[in-house]
Amino acid sequence: MTMRALSGRLLALLFAGLVALPAFAVEPDEKLADPAAEARARTLSEELRCLVCQNQSIDESDAALARDLRILLRERIAAGDSDEAVRDFLVDRYGEFILLKPRLSAHTVLLWATPIGALLLGAAIAFGVMRRRGAPAATAPLSEAERAALARLEAADAPAEPPTRAR
Repeated sequence: MTMRALSGRLLALLFAGLVALPAFAVEPDEKLADPAAEARARTLSEELRCLVCQNQSIDESDAALARDLRILLRERIAAGDSDEAVRDFLVDRYGEFILLKPRLSAHTVLLWATPIGALLLGAAIAFGVMRRRGAPAATAPLSEAERAALARLEAADAPAEPPTRAR
């Protein structure tokens, strides 16, 4: 293998490795000094939605509000709050929407039940359609008059001689 091909492959591998890494927006000045507390903060920030980006966690987002939320989260952890207390504080302040995985509660039960309900409704519709198509309609047997009329029609339609093929 030539040096050029090797360097090209190495560069492609390096690029693929960099692309595969998750993009974290946490800046060095935000990090906590205690590694265990920082690990808790990172885990929590991956569960919280950026209210600006909406499809990213605050851990991944570069938005100013996400930075403020990361700092607030770390302040609560430094103050000694448990993970659940931090989540509750943020939900009280910003609503359930801040959680990437909403909790099961009275006002989110519809959110959790909709996929199951849709699946059951689809199964019921499919079952009904298959059942309707699967069984042919029951027919009453022919009367003697109908059989005689059918025999006459078949005799009239039958060709006198079998058709020959033209070559």
